[in-house]
Amino acid sequence: MNNQHAHSYYAATANSMAPYPTLDQDLVADVCVIGGGFTGVNTAIELAQRGLSVIVLEARRIGWGASGRNGGQLIRGVGHDVSGFARHVGEEGVRYLERAGIESVELVGNRIREHKIDCDLRWGFCELANTKAQFAAFKAEQRSLAESGYAHQTCLVGPEQVRQQVVDSGVYAGGLVDMGSGHLHPLNLVLGEARLAHSLGVQIFEQSPVLELIHGSTVQVRCAAGTVRAGTLVLACNAHLEELEPKLSGKVLPAGSYIIATEPLAPEVAARLIPQNLALCDQKVGLDYYRLSADRRLLFGGACHYSGRDPVDIAVYMRPKMLKVFPQLSDVRIDYQWGGKIGITANRFPQVGRLSQHPNVFYAQGYSGHGLNVTHWCARLLAEAIHAGHSKGFDVFSAVPHMTFPGGPMLRSPLLALGMFWYRLRELVG
Repeated sequence: MNNQHAHSYYAATANSMAPYPTLDQDLVADVCVIGGGFTGVNTAIELAQRGLSVIVLEARRIGWGASGRNGGQLIRGVGHDVSGFARHVGEEGVRYLERAGIESVELVGNRIREHKIDCDLRWGFCELANTKAQFAAFKAEQRSLAESGYAHQTCLVGPEQVRQQVVDSGVYAGGLVDMGSGHLHPLNLVLGEARLAHSLGVQIFEQSPVLELIHGSTVQVRCAAGTVRAGTLVLACNAHLEELEPKLSGKVLPAGSYIIATEPLAPEVAARLIPQNLALCDQKVGLDYYRLSADRRLLFGGACHYSGRDPVDIAVYMRPKMLKVFPQLSDVRIDYQWGGKIGITANRFPQVGRLSQHPNVFYAQGYSGHGLNVTHWCARLLAEAIHAGHSKGFDVFSAVPHMTFPGGPMLRSPLLALGMFWYRLRELVG
């Protein structure tokens, strides 16, 4: 098991990688948080700001998982279509979820600005249509945003303007530009937030995998060289929960996603490739997402894998996908390649709640591709519920039911891989 950060562009350009200590003693806190990604670190920030003592335990390094190696796209939304949850949360609940999808992006932007976190934040995002039908749906989406009072500029870009205004590629049928979403360096964000948490008094321990949970009115969290006792426990492990809490692990499927980073592009090449320096994402089942880094590299990602097996050579696997979009980059060198696990839920909606049999154990997981903004929002909901004993937003999120993936630990991934192959086949023939 590799306990250091992936050899990614993000790790190579991190502002500071100074380690936190390993837990080597017995400690007591109001809250113990397991997981040092966006969910865990931001829950700790929110709780510390409310006056609670917090200990964060990370099995490897802060931001080691998806939080430190994702596509860096800060995009509005909490799920693929929240209107379908009306029967569980009501129409008012749906409106809350729609607002949360927007306000969660603003929460991240405000945290970066207020605490001067250096993470290359740029505003601007474009959804790309692969078909005329998808572009028609963008028109309805833009109308809906306007009717809801969305405060940020949006712009429909037709197929004849895409290459000049958005992205120099001939494969798209149009796009919807949203200046209220954007992109950033995710590892520098989570590392900056960990420093903020530490400044607020949060105790952070790395290389401290949890070996055992002993439940009770005081939860005991046992590591190899120390134990944390806390009145409340937060599970913020997402795709890396594994069997630490079996009642939750079966509800999230780890899926592989992969990114390649080119050599730095010449200024004129980068400006022609993505003229407005937007984050971009298409609408395919196995979607492509990409953007320029601060030093003008193309970061190109996608190819969500449900099989549980990573490609032997990520660059060899991903380069043809990049060249299908950008054949003009055939001579460009690939400097970095990496992958990671994202947590997928059956309904593509994040899971937030508390364990019914252990009401002092809270969790948030399964962001299904919307993790950068929704982790921060769910962290706030967890802190509200823990500190005040209630939270309207927590109640809305936790009212959405979630199924356990069938097949048990051995068959979950193969069964979902088969299902996703069927969806991709429909996409190709339809």
